[in-house]
Amino acid sequence: MAKDSSFDVVSQVDMQEIDNAFGQATKEMKQRYDLKGTNSKIDLDKRAKTITITAPSDFVVRQIIDILQSKLIKRGVDIKSVSWGKPENAAGGNVRQVGTILEGIDRDTAGKINKDIKAQKLKVKVTIEEDKLRVSGPKKDILQEVIQFLKEQDYGRPLQFVNYR
Repeated sequence: MAKDSSFDVVSQVDMQEIDNAFGQATKEMKQRYDLKGTNSKIDLDKRAKTITITAPSDFVVRQIIDILQSKLIKRGVDIKSVSWGKPENAAGGNVRQVGTILEGIDRDTAGKINKDIKAQKLKVKVTIEEDKLRVSGPKKDILQEVIQFLKEQDYGRPLQFVNYR
């Protein structure tokens, strides 16, 4: 019997590209006339994988998020890789919003992906391994169908397909 072909489903983010987009967004914030003098601030914590925006109003926070997202798109980072929390009140009458950088596939999402693949009734085997999924099957055509199916779905985070063999 021939060996099964397989690929891995992962959710990875290039932190260097996020850092570059953060730097560009910070630079643009300092140069934009409508943001000058607002004491708005944007911080990137690489260890905690969070982006914190502090501004005088919710409207200004939304503007800064738009700037950051445009920079992320230009650098090839999917904007779904940052999950924004709810705006909260900060000191001095400011508004703070924290964005979490999503990396890896959590257990709930992995289970949902597994369930969706099984619902397609394709002859493949899905194995959940920590923060990724391995999909294996006897024919590469079937694996291509699974990849196409997963590309059409939305799991709230970007998915990549690696180690295709």
